[in-house]
Amino acid sequence: MRVNVLQHAPNEGPGSIQDWCHVRKNEMFVYHPGDFEILPTVDETDLLVILGSPNSPNDQLDWVKNERALIKQMLAVHKPIIGICFGSQQIAKTLGYQVPDAPAKEVGWAPVYLQDHTISGIPDKLTALHWHEQMSEIPKEAKLLFSSDLVKNQGYLLGNNVIGLQFHFEPNEDNLREIVINDGAYALENNDLHQTPAEIIKHGVPKENKEVMFSLLDYITKSN
Repeated sequence: MRVNVLQHAPNEGPGSIQDWCHVRKNEMFVYHPGDFEILPTVDETDLLVILGSPNSPNDQLDWVKNERALIKQMLAVHKPIIGICFGSQQIAKTLGYQVPDAPAKEVGWAPVYLQDHTISGIPDKLTALHWHEQMSEIPKEAKLLFSSDLVKNQGYLLGNNVIGLQFHFEPNEDNLREIVINDGAYALENNDLHQTPAEIIKHGVPKENKEVMFSLLDYITKSN
């Protein structure tokens, strides 16, 4: 399987998604559309991964619009997609939904609660890394998958092949430090989770987050 990853920030890489690719013996290709304006074609994509970004889907940038054209093609042929943060918003925007400001800016660690049990083996409560102040509307065609205490729309499942997550299950410990040391100032500006960069790093990554990411990817690719 060819897994094409769209990475939009140098400090937000695929993390445990890369681990999953290695364990499942899939080939991973990482694209940086904002820097090089190159995207894969739908024909050469078996799984599309859309990572976070400092940009918004509402930005009138060519690469943002071109990504949505690719997402639309992937949806049309029912190929699996997972979108994280910005990626989740891009999928919803492609389907015609809005990406407004969230009711709270969440930066740091906070629990998320499972809202749908279609995917087996997912705990009812998990601690996820949040790094956002916007959210997408949940597509009416989708099932609400996760919610947090401050933001209801934290994740959705569309059919059996598309998942959008507003938060981050993918970082490992190295990724966490990379995110925070480069973008920690974001946590100090009107953060409704009231966590400092040092506190975010000290918290560490719950080991079950990688296991859940594997379960989500297995479900949409039917690798399990």
